[in-house]
Amino acid sequence: MMRSVLARLLGVLLCLFAAAPVAAQSGYTQTRHPIVLVHGLLGFDSLLGVYDYWYGIPSQLRSGGAKVYVASVAAANSSAVRGEQLIRDLDHLRALYGHAKFNLIGHSHGGPTIRYVASVRPDLVASVTSVGAPHKGSKVADALDATLPPGSPLRPLVAGFVDALGGFLAFLSGNSDPQYALGALASLNTAGSTAFNTRHPQGMPASSCGEGAATVNGVRYYSIGGTSVLTNIFDASDALLGAGGLFFGFEANDGLVGRCSSHLGVVLRDDYGWNHLDEVNQVLALRGLFASDPVSVLRAQANRLKNAGL
Repeated sequence: MMRSVLARLLGVLLCLFAAAPVAAQSGYTQTRHPIVLVHGLLGFDSLLGVYDYWYGIPSQLRSGGAKVYVASVAAANSSAVRGEQLIRDLDHLRALYGHAKFNLIGHSHGGPTIRYVASVRPDLVASVTSVGAPHKGSKVADALDATLPPGSPLRPLVAGFVDALGGFLAFLSGNSDPQYALGALASLNTAGSTAFNTRHPQGMPASSCGEGAATVNGVRYYSIGGTSVLTNIFDASDALLGAGGLFFGFEANDGLVGRCSSHLGVVLRDDYGWNHLDEVNQVLALRGLFASDPVSVLRAQANRLKNAGL
């Protein structure tokens, strides 16, 4: 009888110990303020509700307790226009659900987009985390601008094609915001980025490859970046990013953004083994064999925000 009771007690204790790690992880990403994921150029929230830009990331953040929204702004437009569209959506979420502030995470052109929001509406923003964002411009954008200068007959043709592609992606994702590829190009080249940084300097490093202020106007600033280009032979996008990487010469880059250009606020790490699409777990989570898991990295960032009371 006594042995039976002890065996049952031991079984209960073993179950409790086994469940402890799960319980400890249940609130791992449970930030005080909701997380909003903001896509980059030619991005979307989800195509037909089936294929996500932030591939597999929202569900994993939610599994740890985070409230997560996935933004949908123009696939191609200027940083300011996209920023105003995001403000519209954040105000809408605030009105509907009573949220005080948001933790904004932006990939690629999503980085300058969320910086714009933090600059003009800091009351909406608890933190800014940029992922592979061209804060000082992209040499690929510079090359496109030089190849298709104003007055070139090809410039409006190429811009029209990009606008049409952006509109098609917007249609598939249920977005009706206008597309303006030339506005995106003007925002992402070095000259446009320099002008943007003059108007919205919050979190920008003072040195060429340093860190920026950790907190400005009550908003925390963080950045993450990758420095690999050809990461998986089964990923069809690697060829395109490999071509983009040629414009950087010997500068470390992710295929579209240089290492130092990705710096903003506290640089958590700028040399992950990712190319530009690996940073959001694309395509289909294909990446380098020994590269960090971007889902785990963003979960860790959510935990960092949680521990900071954000």
